[in-house]
Amino acid sequence: MTRSFSRRGVVGGLAAAGAGAALVTTSRLGGTVKGTTAQATPTTGAPTGPFTLPPLPYDYAALEPHIDTQTMQIHHDKHHQAYVDNLNKAVAELPDLQAMSADELIRNLDQVPEAQRTAIRNNAGGHVNHTLFWELMGPGGGGEPTGPIAEAVAASFGDFTAFQDAVTAAGLGRFGSGWAWVTLGPDGKLAITNTPNQDNPVMEDGPAPILGIDVWEHAYYLKYQNKRKDYLTAWWNTVNWQTVNARYEQAQSS
Repeated sequence: MTRSFSRRGVVGGLAAAGAGAALVTTSRLGGTVKGTTAQATPTTGAPTGPFTLPPLPYDYAALEPHIDTQTMQIHHDKHHQAYVDNLNKAVAELPDLQAMSADELIRNLDQVPEAQRTAIRNNAGGHVNHTLFWELMGPGGGGEPTGPIAEAVAASFGDFTAFQDAVTAAGLGRFGSGWAWVTLGPDGKLAITNTPNQDNPVMEDGPAPILGIDVWEHAYYLKYQNKRKDYLTAWWNTVNWQTVNARYEQAQSS
């Protein structure tokens, strides 16, 4: 069950499955987001289906010392690649689903045959979530936000520290593997939630995330071991607020 936090109201085991303001088109995700123009790392292997691994939008070492080079390489090239590979396998015999983007798939799981639904939920979710995750981080990131998202944080939580604490609490409160999310609530205020596994708020007809943090152990264990709080504290030094602002403005207009 998804748990929500707000000011008014307030990653388990390793996965088996695998800033600038230029527009970066995400492969087979059904949209564009603001990203980084830093040199991308190469993808691994040749495409074996309609879904492909997007290049990491910066060098593996770009987020040091907050996220280590080896974690970034394994996380992107192995874990994310595995979600892509397994998603391609899941839709291999389903041409109607091959024509859909990963974002469309996770928004319309009721249209997926029951035999493939869990695999597509997990792997399309993993593909969408990780593609967003890379774009939400970048070298020289962190600090307090500016622009529209800063105003939204102040209106919804009073100050950045309260917002940061609430998001961190959502990440710490997710038992086992999952994600912490920030979305735009129906009242126009920021809302905080967490989900298990590779679930995404849109799977339950929720709003698209503005910000998300991977709290699967594969996102931090090599550097932080079981100290998820240390990872979450460090993660705030990587945030690409330009991307978050772009997603916030997109959420406002949708």
